[in-house]
Amino acid sequence: MYRVSPFVRHFALALGIGIVVATAWLNLNPGGYYDFIEWRLADLRAPDWLAHYVTIPALMAPEPASLTPASLTSGFLMAFFMFFVGKELWEALILRHGALSGPQALVPLGGVAGAVIGAALVWVLVGAAVETAEEASFAVGWQVPLGSDVVLGYIVGRWLFGAGHPALHVLLLVTIACDFIGLLLLGLSYPTGGLLRLAWLGLALAASFGVWALYGRRPDPNAPESARRKGLHLWPYILAGAISFAGVAAAGLPPALGFLPVIPAIPHADRSFGLFAEAESFLHDPLNRLAHLLVRPLALVLFLFGLTRGGIDLLAFAPTTLTTLAAFWIGKPLGFLVGAVLMAQLARAPLPQGVHLRDLVLIAVLLGMGFTVPVLALDSALPGGGMAEAARLGLAISLAAGGAALLLRRLLGRW
Repeated sequence: MYRVSPFVRHFALALGIGIVVATAWLNLNPGGYYDFIEWRLADLRAPDWLAHYVTIPALMAPEPASLTPASLTSGFLMAFFMFFVGKELWEALILRHGALSGPQALVPLGGVAGAVIGAALVWVLVGAAVETAEEASFAVGWQVPLGSDVVLGYIVGRWLFGAGHPALHVLLLVTIACDFIGLLLLGLSYPTGGLLRLAWLGLALAASFGVWALYGRRPDPNAPESARRKGLHLWPYILAGAISFAGVAAAGLPPALGFLPVIPAIPHADRSFGLFAEAESFLHDPLNRLAHLLVRPLALVLFLFGLTRGGIDLLAFAPTTLTTLAAFWIGKPLGFLVGAVLMAQLARAPLPQGVHLRDLVLIAVLLGMGFTVPVLALDSALPGGGMAEAARLGLAISLAAGGAALLLRRLLGRW
């Protein structure tokens, strides 16, 4: 396995600084903090021509909304981060030597399915038993614990396994997959404007297919040099990404998923070096070049996300906090292990090369950490500010699972 690039550590540092600053600001001056994150920068509304040509109410674009620092970060800037990690997952799926190529991917994928089911199931059961909020209803917020945390999980995983250990790549794969499943299920559960509005996804698919047909398709080896170089330009994919983002947002899905439909249309490398591999810095295909352009800006994006969405009210403890911790510390790890073992038994699938059962146990414990994508889900999945703040506190406390994994690693090392 190739070494993971150090920029992931920079992402984690930027996110952590943003969370610390936001938490201090919120607890020292809550009014000033909320005034900042809810400061209205602009009012967004669909253009008049759209209302003229689209007359079916269920297909209409979203109602006018206010653009604030919080919505700008979570609804637009984080789409670049999801594109960045989506590129890694796509390469792992389709490239030679990709982390998801071949039968060795079955066990991690079984673990992902188990983790998602286990987290949702425990959230529902514990919430039904302890939730007391007046605005709560049965199973409300079950989408919150589905996502994970790629960058913070990576930092602890690197301490556990080392920079080049195969288990670190499995951890990245599992956390990325959980993130995308969590956001997708969130969008399908709460599509703004009803299910018919999902027809706007056709715009995103048309942008992806169109840019692939015109630029991204592998050219004929006998074609002129100009034709072969046409697909190397970046501007067509940037334009297609903008159209795709508009289609996903109009469909009522989380805008953070907006650029993902275009990823398959962008020419990519011939082989994978592993998730976030340092060796990819020497690749110059369009997909990797776009990723290279995002590395430095994404550190700022994650800082802003931590600043605008990571403020933790230390006095917000409530039953929702317990529900969140139970889903992350019990449902997700147990679900991951059960799903991985069942897949290994039923499909007779081998563990990924270089990964042992002890490593899977440590990965399961690390899945008890969750912040970035679960925070994105809070506003849509939970009603009322009190439940959301209690869940956010639970997400912050869940990061202690990293310390538990380090302690467990020392104990397992003695055996």
